[in-house]
Amino acid sequence: NRFLLGAIMVEVFLNNATKKIEGRYHQSKDTNAPVVLILHHHPQYGGSMDSKIIHTIYESFIDNNFSALTINFRGVGKSTGTFDKGIGELTDAAVAIDWLQEHNSNNVPIWIVGFSFGAWVAMQLTMRRPEIVSFVALSLPATKYDFSFLS
Repeated sequence: NRFLLGAIMVEVFLNNATKKIEGRYHQSKDTNAPVVLILHHHPQYGGSMDSKIIHTIYESFIDNNFSALTINFRGVGKSTGTFDKGIGELTDAAVAIDWLQEHNSNNVPIWIVGFSFGAWVAMQLTMRRPEIVSFVALSLPATKYDFSFLS
């Protein structure tokens, strides 16, 4: 366990059919608290859940009484696999949303936040998962990726 502003952060591992995804999770004491998934920037350019920006976002949501999960995409940290140009990373994020739903059964609101590459993944997942009620896209790389999924 790690401590963050008096809150316990627990290292977790999420499993899908072929990959193990490393994450950190904080469970709010309020059983009806909203939940948030926080996604990091590009894995091939130093992106990880340990980056300062992701850590700051994570702290901000915990300070506002959210249950919060941040993950390392495949091939980062202790997550298995290799970078998959956004396709596999979208699967990683979907597995994380499933995990949040399993561990927060009170039908609580689900948020998703992404930074740069993570914002692109977050937007795609938001379009596919109606249970995500809010999203935040930070430093979205608007000219780098295909956004045809928005049309």
